[in-house]
Amino acid sequence: MKKSKIIALTAVALLATGTLAACSGSKTGSSNKTFSYVYEQDPDNLDYLTTGKASTSNITSNVIDGLLENDRYGNLIPSVAKDWTVSKDGLTYTYKLRKGVKWYTSEGEEYAEVKAQDFVTGLKHAADKKSDAIYLVQDSIKGLDAYMKGENKDFSAVGIKAVDDYTVQYTLNRPESFWNSKTTMGVLAPVNAEFLKSKGNKFAQATDPSSILYNGPYLLKSITAKSSVEFAKNPNYWDKKNVHIDHIKLSYYDGQDQDKLAKGFSDGSFTNAKVFPTSPSYASVSKKYKNNIVYTPQDATTYLVATNIDRQSYNHTSKTTDAQKTSTKKALLNKDFRQAITFAFDRTAYASQVNGKDGATKMLRNLFVPPTFVQTDDKNFGELVKEKLVGYDESWKDVNLNDAQDGLYNPTKAKEKLAKAKAALQADGVQFPIHIDMPVDQTATNKVQRVQSLKQSIEKNLGKENVVIDIQQMSKDDVNNITYFAESAAAEDWDLSDNVGWSPDFQDPSTYLDVIKPSSGENTKTYLGFDSGKNNAAAAQVGMNEYEKLLNEAEKETTNTNARYEKYAAAQAWLTDNALVIPTTTLTGRPILSRTVPFTNPFAWSGNKGNSEIILYKYLELQDEPVTQDQYKKAMTKWNKERSKSNKKAQEELADHVK
Repeated sequence: MKKSKIIALTAVALLATGTLAACSGSKTGSSNKTFSYVYEQDPDNLDYLTTGKASTSNITSNVIDGLLENDRYGNLIPSVAKDWTVSKDGLTYTYKLRKGVKWYTSEGEEYAEVKAQDFVTGLKHAADKKSDAIYLVQDSIKGLDAYMKGENKDFSAVGIKAVDDYTVQYTLNRPESFWNSKTTMGVLAPVNAEFLKSKGNKFAQATDPSSILYNGPYLLKSITAKSSVEFAKNPNYWDKKNVHIDHIKLSYYDGQDQDKLAKGFSDGSFTNAKVFPTSPSYASVSKKYKNNIVYTPQDATTYLVATNIDRQSYNHTSKTTDAQKTSTKKALLNKDFRQAITFAFDRTAYASQVNGKDGATKMLRNLFVPPTFVQTDDKNFGELVKEKLVGYDESWKDVNLNDAQDGLYNPTKAKEKLAKAKAALQADGVQFPIHIDMPVDQTATNKVQRVQSLKQSIEKNLGKENVVIDIQQMSKDDVNNITYFAESAAAEDWDLSDNVGWSPDFQDPSTYLDVIKPSSGENTKTYLGFDSGKNNAAAAQVGMNEYEKLLNEAEKETTNTNARYEKYAAAQAWLTDNALVIPTTTLTGRPILSRTVPFTNPFAWSGNKGNSEIILYKYLELQDEPVTQDQYKKAMTKWNKERSKSNKKAQEELADHVK
């Protein structure tokens, strides 16, 4: 099963306070050296080389180091690699490794030194096991695609080699200005060949810390399903001066008891706490911590409402006839109908179920690719998309695509689009109302409230005589099995689903847009209900072939980043106009309480070494007293100023790596 970094909609933001992590310059220290919080999803394995799930990466990114990592300002800096060079043609990346970086067992016993061959072994393991994340590099590294397809069975022909014990080299098919951002992902991490062989099929078992080796800042000490996860500081870590927390204790949280987190923060059980402005206890929490509740900045994770255009399973449905099933499928294949749903959906009300009325807009997103994710010389990505979008339809002329506001909600446009869709659909024999099944975890109060809000706004604006959202409440496991963990499109048993999101893997728009590429996208089933690479009729009917052409044109542009981003903006504009996925919110932008020093953990828009969707503990500092709003604001202002200078300097130094 290939899952990439697709993430389920969580009931809490599992993040440290420094979400856009950075250094506040604070001298505040703490006598407590233990970080305590919660987690929501158990990993199904610990194989950092083959997994694509955040549930695994949240653990392994803290115990495994790769070639590079992110600093507090989002710059890529040395990790196991002490330095690197890039050939003038942009095709060869050579990394010089640190001497003395060691592998350790879960008990902290030294096993071996980390060497260049470990990176070769790691990639071969990922390829042989058909890693969920192999798509990240399959078309990038020379010869890897042929190896994956069985056209060449000799891995030595793949463009990775250990030049010597401390030099590893990658040869690419084409220049990738964003290649280094991929090195923070687990698929390019090292593994010791002797240990891997000794473990056999018991390597990286989900609940067995001794089934992997460690070269990172922490050792996994224990993991008990739906109970707890515990880490301890690696006392022999090569960069231990930057590890300030001795122990991490995470307890399982199913999202049902919204008061649990704030109570745990008050009694000292939790270092952080997501707070819920819509919960019954929020008034008392707000009164007690009126100067301590802060809203984290929005990150690069985009949550969505997905559309199943080719549903095959009906084990969880309110539909009672085949005619209803056929009518729903035809409606969802109609562009005007999908646009009607998009414009009828009050996403501010939806977000208020998480953030309350005052904070609702702080987490809203209008594009799959964040509007500020990349920039040309004079425009951000969102501005490029807007220019392309207005060419499709007058409906998009007054739409604001910036973050933190609802640019899509428009009941008037919704009714206009519905009228157009209804005329065409009724002529095709479609019966109204259209019944739309939407699954939700019945144990997560907050999630149920969100789906109920979506139902209310769509039915109100389109009329129950036209559209009915049938909420399918079920267990968390059942929801995950038909969405997040579904093995194929046939198991995607829903019409609309908000149990999906995407966190970028590397710093390029393709990291978002390619995941639903009809020929090869890893998540077409989870976002759109069809398996990629099978010439799906429904995909062709909604115009996904046109989308693929736009992506292919953008992919060809390898040297001029301005032109590349323009072409990806055209693909994003097509996706927005076709309303196949509806962006809703970000992972962050939510109210929290915290005793972590603001902006002390690493920052990145993408990857596994700073992206806010992956919780990292290296660099993070604790303080005894709850963070105040004033402290947080000053830390953010200081960080933004320092980040601008640091990023500029890092950009200027890039030329030094070209040899």
